[in-house]
Amino acid sequence: MEHKEFTIPFSGLKQGKHQFDYKIENKFFKSFEYEEFNDANVALQVSLNKMSTMMELVLHADGTVNVNCDVTSEPYDQKIEADLELVIKFGDEYNDEDDEILILPHGEHQVNIAQYVYEMLVLAVPSKRVHPGVLDGTLQSEALEKLEELLPKETKDNKGNTDPRWDALKKLLTDK
Repeated sequence: MEHKEFTIPFSGLKQGKHQFDYKIENKFFKSFEYEEFNDANVALQVSLNKMSTMMELVLHADGTVNVNCDVTSEPYDQKIEADLELVIKFGDEYNDEDDEILILPHGEHQVNIAQYVYEMLVLAVPSKRVHPGVLDGTLQSEALEKLEELLPKETKDNKGNTDPRWDALKKLLTDK
């Protein structure tokens, strides 16, 4: 998929700043064969500053992606925000090896930013995805109930005595 909507034809633009707005949905990520999100709703603002010998692109994204919690597998909306600044210069051949500088061949009249948008948004999602309800204790789910059941029970017998095998280990915790 070419992502034509992310191609910015800069040759017809006057020098100065130009604003482009996009709404990113899950079909965008699926076109990159990225299946980690259940849904996506991200607003992207792109500012292009065209100068005589170069251009500056500033990307700002803000929104949510629906992902599954790593702890419970429950889906939830993960808020994401990301910024990317890219300098576009002209040279003998295309070169995108530098993360902050894109070199386009002389005579090129447009630039496609889809790959930059994709990478910026995927990297904006935390590597550990935890449902906010897990963090604040409000989430009710089968997975959490099962984890609760499987927690080791207190090691005290009916009279309140502790298991002597654990006492030596507990002593290590307090002997710091």
